[in-house]
Amino acid sequence: MKRAGFSTRWLPILLLLPQLSIILIFFYWPAAHAVKSSFYLQDPFGFGETFVGMKNYTSLLKSSAYLRSAQFTVIFTLLVTILSLSLALLLAVKADKVIKGAKAYRTLLMWVYAVAPPVAGVIGLVLFDQTWGPLKDFFGLFGWNFRLGVNYFDTAFAMVVVSVWKQLPVNFIFFLSGLQSIPKSVREAALIDNRSASGRFWDVTFPLLAPTAFFLLIINITYALFDTFGIIDTVVKGEPSNNPMTLVYRVYVDGFRGNDLGGSSAQSVVLMVLVLALTVFQFRMVERRIHYT
Repeated sequence: MKRAGFSTRWLPILLLLPQLSIILIFFYWPAAHAVKSSFYLQDPFGFGETFVGMKNYTSLLKSSAYLRSAQFTVIFTLLVTILSLSLALLLAVKADKVIKGAKAYRTLLMWVYAVAPPVAGVIGLVLFDQTWGPLKDFFGLFGWNFRLGVNYFDTAFAMVVVSVWKQLPVNFIFFLSGLQSIPKSVREAALIDNRSASGRFWDVTFPLLAPTAFFLLIINITYALFDTFGIIDTVVKGEPSNNPMTLVYRVYVDGFRGNDLGGSSAQSVVLMVLVLALTVFQFRMVERRIHYT
């Protein structure tokens, strides 16, 4: 096979320069600025700053509100990731077997992908609102006095449901594509060897979907940690108070509403380190069990 070549050394550099500039301006420079700001106590209006060393970090470890947000973030991320992946896989398996009306059925499952997170949050707010939300009346039939924005558990429940609903189409598309890429001969051989549908799925189908599932695992964890910001901000209706908050949303609340720029910078650095560590762990430990074909 012929390899692509360039007549000059500077041409590939020029081609990469726009992308490298975007990464430098919108990732590395803000990250470096956040690390620097985390060691200072800053005036919110930019009139001055005082070096405080590790005080912003130690304050986080002593803050019960921050630790509570960290605990909720772990639970929220696990619930959103597990539910969105498992439900999407179930829907993909069912959609893969549909013969009549397959295109219409798949389109209905994928259209939610076009909905932006804040819009999804507004839809969830309409459905779960404690005054006129239809789901609130439905829960009332079972004796559940659902109070969005007032009760901690109820608000967290609405956040998880809306976040899972928003992420389902992405997982569904990838899982369905992975199922359809499995050779027909492999499925026929599995049908001969194992008459049990569940046995064929776990012994043959799911291992072949492992690369897709691993990719979606990383995507969904990232989504639950960061991309649900718009949903959470809409659901809590701008009044976080005692409502559940993820770490990303607390960075916004403490920085832009509490004017604690140094503390919010320290939170962003901690979050960045945790995400980096989680990514390394995923690729080092989980990917070892993934076999690409």
